[in-house]
Amino acid sequence: MKVSVKYFASLRELIGEASATVEIEENTTVDALWLSISERKNVEFDNVMMTVNMEYVKPGCRLTAGDEVAFFPPVTGG
Repeated sequence: MKVSVKYFASLRELIGEASATVEIEENTTVDALWLSISERKNVEFDNVMMTVNMEYVKPGCRLTAGDEVAFFPPVTGG
């Protein structure tokens, strides 16, 4: 099944693209998707924030066909 993936801020620069369509297996979790992408793109980034269909989700959220997934670096402030 396919999901749409978007990358924001410094992740976009590290990944080298703003978005992609990714083929995943059924019952894939959002954190498993991130692990797969980060290994394939050779990106080491912990504590990534994740949304599915514009709502923040926990890492164990299961994806379904057509979902829009977004990854954000951790936000810091001063």
